[in-house]
Amino acid sequence: MTLASRALAQLATWPDLRPAVPSCGLGQAVSSVQGEIAHFHSDRDVDLRLTDRAVRRFAKDFKGSGAIRIVPGSPWVTLRLDAASDVDLLLTLVSVALQAQETWPDPADRPLSGCNDQRGAGFVKADLGAF
Repeated sequence: MTLASRALAQLATWPDLRPAVPSCGLGQAVSSVQGEIAHFHSDRDVDLRLTDRAVRRFAKDFKGSGAIRIVPGSPWVTLRLDAASDVDLLLTLVSVALQAQETWPDPADRPLSGCNDQRGAGFVKADLGAF
């Protein structure tokens, strides 16, 4: 069992999440009532949608993690699953994402941008100076 399949199996047990077809058309996804939360693009790379405010709030914490990359201006963060602790981090961040969507919803008239994989960013080191 890969780390991604382990994480997906655990998320499938969460009552607030359901399997979904990823809008980017690649891999597997999970959604809440507010929309897509995560896209599993490969056995190692996962894009997780937070609100813009949540990304800004946690940007400094994310900068210190080798497992997380952010793309300035994107509500998606990319996680690399290399160890079991990265799965734990993903599960924690999914919980943060669910709470952020309730607490700090993105404006209703703002179109959702595609995940980081659609931006061609993948797992690249992003410049956090914009935050």
